[in-house]
Amino acid sequence: MTPKSEAELAQMIKGANAPLRIQGGGTRPIGHAHGDGLETGALAGVTLYEPGALTIVAQAGTPVAEIEKTLAKENQRLAFEPMDHRTLLGTKGEPTIGGVVAANVSGPRRISVGACRDFMLGVRFVDGAGDIIKNGGRVMKNVTGYDLVKLMTGAYGTLGVLTEVSMKVLPDVAAQAMLTLDGLNDTQAIAAMSAGLSSPYEVTGVAHDPQEGKTLFRLEGFPDSIAYRADALTKHLARFGTAATTEDTQLVKDTWIGIRDVGAFAGKDGDVWRISAKPSDAPDLVAKIGPKAVQYDWGGGLIWVLTDPGRNIRTALGDFDGHATLIRGGAEFPTFQPEPPALAAITAGLRAKFDPRGILNPGMMN
Repeated sequence: MTPKSEAELAQMIKGANAPLRIQGGGTRPIGHAHGDGLETGALAGVTLYEPGALTIVAQAGTPVAEIEKTLAKENQRLAFEPMDHRTLLGTKGEPTIGGVVAANVSGPRRISVGACRDFMLGVRFVDGAGDIIKNGGRVMKNVTGYDLVKLMTGAYGTLGVLTEVSMKVLPDVAAQAMLTLDGLNDTQAIAAMSAGLSSPYEVTGVAHDPQEGKTLFRLEGFPDSIAYRADALTKHLARFGTAATTEDTQLVKDTWIGIRDVGAFAGKDGDVWRISAKPSDAPDLVAKIGPKAVQYDWGGGLIWVLTDPGRNIRTALGDFDGHATLIRGGAEFPTFQPEPPALAAITAGLRAKFDPRGILNPGMMN
């Protein structure tokens, strides 16, 4: 089913007598949702763009590439740099802005500007009863009652099918630079990344690749500012080694796209897990898993691991302050970290409210 309007979508959901599997561009087949396919790709187009107000409104099926092209004409961008899962998952199609919002997809810059959820201003969606609901608007201070904007961001279509999103955007930057430290082990790299993030030099990306033995720090802004901050950050990190500086903006962009999309794991056999944890815990967690490969992002708060197929790494991790999500692999265990009983009860209550028949992406979060 491919509705061509919000009203048609509402009628489809209202008349559905079987589960529905919600899909945008089909680039992120994560989770175990089942049911008849419902694609939102025909609900596309930028409906409002106000560069002066740093606001864009688009239908959920609008390709992210179209959003970025529209913003680039005004030297603006989606600052949270959403990941493109096609590289890692080997999928086709076009990522849509609705899919990004539904999964709260956020890239390396999350540590400095926030996640997708932090840029959301408003949503329109159709709930499991077929009712059209609107929440939020085009400014930040407009929330009354339930903040459905934040609730829908990251709900993976289990509470409603997004039809339109309103987002805050930010100006693009004039230049980028990157500092590289070589030869640090995981513990040293976490310490170095923490030092960079806690410095006053406005680091917008920090990552560590143990396979390459490189720890990376990204700086963005005006060239003169970057030059000053790069020099100051080099001195600040001197106890970890001598950092090499790259000022080739295109090279830096390409490097961080690779980090954002976990390009190092593309085409390699094995399951891929995404672990969110405290940076200080990261080296010990990785040691418990013993993965085939690992990549640290967000200063160590985001850990990507490549493992042998069919391993449930949650068994090795045990109880820890964070969660592990299976991004690429088999279906023999839950994709998402099982929720504690109290949180699971709240989640079930929300789903009963917004999708009383349980037809929207059933099985997705199991």
